[in-house]
Amino acid sequence: MIGCPYGSYATEGGRVKVRIGYAAWVVGVAQFFVIHGVVESAWARPYSWVRNNISDLGNAHCALQPDPEPRYVCSPEHGLMNVSFVALGLLLVVGVALTGAALWRRGPAGVLARLMLAGAGVGFVLAGLAPADVNENQHVLGALLIMAVGNIGLVLAGLGMKEQAPALSRWATSLLGATAITALGLFLSHRYLGLGMGGMERVAAFPLLLWALAVGARGLVRHQVRGADASLVPGHPSRVG
Repeated sequence: MIGCPYGSYATEGGRVKVRIGYAAWVVGVAQFFVIHGVVESAWARPYSWVRNNISDLGNAHCALQPDPEPRYVCSPEHGLMNVSFVALGLLLVVGVALTGAALWRRGPAGVLARLMLAGAGVGFVLAGLAPADVNENQHVLGALLIMAVGNIGLVLAGLGMKEQAPALSRWATSLLGATAITALGLFLSHRYLGLGMGGMERVAAFPLLLWALAVGARGLVRHQVRGADASLVPGHPSRVG
C-alpha cells in the first residue's frame, strides 16, 4: 500500500470511525447505568427497581403518581438523569451511524435494523428532554420508540448483522428483541409475572442496552487486535519511516 497512501489512510480512517462507533455504544450504556445508580441513591424514600419506572428517576416534581401503579416519586437529581437519557440517545445514534459496513449487511434487514435502532436513540433523547410529569405525550412517544421500534430493530439486527458475526450472536440478538417485545406487551397489559411494574419495564428496555454494550465491547476488542496485526504488515503506515 506504499504506492497508494490514500487507500491506506482511507482504510485506517474507516477503522477509526468504526472504533468510535463501538466506543459510543459502550460509553453511552455505561454512563447510563452509572448515573442510574447515582440518581436512585439520592432518593430519600428508597427507589425500587420493582416498584418504580425508569422514568421516575427523571421526574421533575415530587408527587404521588397514580399510573400505571400508585407510587410516590421524588427524584432530587432528576436533571442529571435526564442529561444521561439524552447522552445515551445521541451515542446510540452515533454508534449506529459509524459501525456501518463493518457490522451490517447490505439489504433491507440491515437498513431497517439500523433505522429502528437509531429511532430508539431518538426515543431516549425525547424522554430526556420531556420528563413524564412535564410533557407526558412526548415522553410516551420516546418510550414507544425505545421499547417498540428499538426492540423490533433488535429482532431485525439478528438478520441484518454481517456473516462474520457468530451465528449464536445473531440468534441471541433476535431472541433478545423478541423477549423484550413480549415484555413490553406484558408491561402494557399490567401483567408483571411477579417482577413488578419496574421489573417488567426493565425486561422490555434493557435488552437493547445490554446488546449495544456487548457488541460495542466485542467490536472494540476485535478491531484493536486487527489493528495490531495490520501494523505488522510491511508497508503499513505505522511501519513507514
